[in-house]
Formats: sequence, structure tokens, C-alpha cells
Amino acid sequence: MRILVFGDIHGSLPTARRIVELAVQHRPNQIVLLGDILYHGPRNPIPQGYDPQACVRELTPLAERIIAVRGNCDSEVDMNLLPFPMADSFTWLFAEGLRIFATHGHTYSPQNLPPLAVGDIFLSGHTHVPTANIHKGIVLCNPGTLTNPKQDHPACYGLFDGGCFAVITQSDEVYLRLEGL
Repeated sequence: MRILVFGDIHGSLPTARRIVELAVQHRPNQIVLLGDILYHGPRNPIPQGYDPQACVRELTPLAERIIAVRGNCDSEVDMNLLPFPMADSFTWLFAEGLRIFATHGHTYSPQNLPPLAVGDIFLSGHTHVPTANIHKGIVLCNPGTLTNPKQDHPACYGLFDGGCFAVITQSDEVYLRLEGL
């Protein structure tokens, strides 16, 4: 099963368009959006091409494959615009023997994990910083963001495929890779 993962779109139309392009390129079974979909929030700069309504129109054709969780910048009004449901703070995904706990990252985080078993995957966004590592048997994955990357990381997204999580740059280069999941 192939799962594309995106964090923190923040209403950027170029990012929404890139998500559609990547969905065509990778042909995923599911697309996971890790919150902060339409609004940039008061602490972030206004993203290039900020257009939340156009983002909704771009993402609508993918709605049947999208699994989304709510971020700290997602309001109820935003959620009413989306053509797909958004889980309040987390959701579970089960794929090819993997248990994936997907959340935005502002409530649960690598520093405040929910009860997870060894081998479970904790998938989050929020920080705009990509990660792919294992801590105390828990797999920690963050796709970074295509919109406003931080700490000098490139614009990135995530891909689960064949027991591997890869963080891939905007220019389609593998930035981080974790195998054997």
C-alpha cells in the first residue's frame, strides 16, 4: 500500500497543486494530511500563493483518498469548507501490518507520545521539520512541509511504500529514508 503524507499546507495554492501532481505521479492508495490545511496561523508568514478557497478546489478531486487530522491552525469554519472529514486530533491507520498513529503534533508529539507499542509509527507534522528515526522502539516520522520549511530543511513530503518511509524533497530527491518498517 502506498501512502502519501503532507504536513502544514497553510492555504498555499502552489502546495495544493503540487499535492495533486504528486498524487498523479505516485498513485497512492491514501493521502494523509497532517493538519494546518487552510490557514497560516498568526506566527507563520503568509505562504506564497495563499488562497484557501482555491486549495479546497484543488484538493476536492482527491477527497475520496484523503485522511486528515486537525491542526492547531484549523478552525471549525475551515473544516466546513473541506470536501473530506477531518479527525479532531488524531486517527489510526492500519496498512500492511503497520499501526500508524497520525496526528498534527501540537498535542501529541515526540516529546509527549500517546501509549504506543514497540514497532508502532508516530506520524506528525506541526514543526515543519522532517524526521525519520526510531526512539525506544517507536518509529517517529514527520514529512516536513512543502509550504514553509524550517531550520534550513528543504520543502518535503512523505511516502510510505513497501515497508519504507521516505521524506522526499520538492525536486523528488530522497532526503531521509527509514526501511524495514
